[in-house]
Amino acid sequence: MDSSVAAQPQAGTDLDRRRLSGPALGAFLRIADLWGLSVDQQMILLGVTARSTFFKWKKSGSVLPKDTLERISYILGIYGALQVLLPDPEAADAWVKRPNAAHPFGGTSALDRMLSGQVSDLYMVRQYLDAQTGGSA
Repeated sequence: MDSSVAAQPQAGTDLDRRRLSGPALGAFLRIADLWGLSVDQQMILLGVTARSTFFKWKKSGSVLPKDTLERISYILGIYGALQVLLPDPEAADAWVKRPNAAHPFGGTSALDRMLSGQVSDLYMVRQYLDAQTGGSA
């Protein structure tokens, strides 16, 4: 195998993260505002533990870690699916905080599930909503 090929970095990864970070964080912050999320809740959803890091990201438009971009992607998908399922924007935004008897939630809200801090819970909420929309979100 040609060693020069093996040593090359993944094509576009850093460039993509740099290009996507600002718009992704901006979209997340708008959704967080619509959902009425506290700073602590926003930090959990983003997977960041240091308040200083969170506020640095907000102020300077830093390049976000791959994990954080993945988390934001799930949040954007959840938001989009809710807009499809509940065309009334206020109802769509309130859904994440309402108790839900559906199997994945067990009487808690989707937000409670997402606030476990695990990426897999964001994925599960997104998957649940995609099933409800027939994958059209």
